[in-house]
Amino acid sequence: MPENVIDAQGLEKRYGTTIAVSNVDLVVERGHIHGILGPNGSGKSTTVRMLLGLAKPDAGRVNLFGQPISNLSVELLRRVGSVVETPSFVPYLSGRDNLKLLEFYTPSIDGRAVESVLERVHLLEAAGRRFKTYSLGMKQRLGIAAALLNNPELVILDEPTNGLDPQGTREVRELIPELAAEGRTVLLCSHLLAEVELVCDAITIFQRGRVVAHGLTRDLIGGKSRLEVRTPDTDAAEAALRASRWAASLHRQDGALFIDGAGAEGTAVNELLAGHGQFASVLRPVNQSLEDVFFELTGQVTGDE
Repeated sequence: MPENVIDAQGLEKRYGTTIAVSNVDLVVERGHIHGILGPNGSGKSTTVRMLLGLAKPDAGRVNLFGQPISNLSVELLRRVGSVVETPSFVPYLSGRDNLKLLEFYTPSIDGRAVESVLERVHLLEAAGRRFKTYSLGMKQRLGIAAALLNNPELVILDEPTNGLDPQGTREVRELIPELAAEGRTVLLCSHLLAEVELVCDAITIFQRGRVVAHGLTRDLIGGKSRLEVRTPDTDAAEAALRASRWAASLHRQDGALFIDGAGAEGTAVNELLAGHGQFASVLRPVNQSLEDVFFELTGQVTGDE
């Protein structure tokens, strides 16, 4: 079996004169939980739709399980379960009957799967209610249940916690590693940085339709050290540091100065500041979070596409 479940190269998508995705490469290894992050309109959902054959690339190629998606077959699709945007079901049928309808039209589904997936997404008690009475969070849960019906090898989840309360968000967060532990590969598209940081093995970050960073989560977050500097006069300290060799790696955030890659040079920074009459009240190496990395790369907070 191929090592990479998803292998997309040079993807491009235009809508009129608008370039939604430009020269995007995306590789997802078998058994990984791979997160896709990006600000509103960065090309995340468009890329996911191209991976599933829901949108045709204007350039580039997509392979799923080593097979070109241009040769999309029923057999290939049955190996994939997905939740893309807000799930749609027959409104006057119950949640359970909607899943049974999918089961009826998909002979490969195990006859015991409906009750199993309803229990897994904590919808058993509401399974007899009509879909049109469901809250947004319950609709999301039913969508995840439908994605798992066919026991897929690859699970693609586009904003799976949309509309969920904190308890539901936690349950989905706990479900994702369980899926990976069962040998599945998970592609998670989310705007919740903390959730992605907790569960994802690898991350790809989008900005303006392009990939601006990708790699293992531990490498993206821990790949470089950072020194936090606080003084009574932040402006004067910043001016001194901008005239130094650390100017290129200096930035200001929340009333503090941060120097990337200078974690081991605190003494030298302190001596420079003291030479300019500035004395640090805080001078310490800090661990970067995914939020720090994301903000540096995009200059924005996350948002839904």
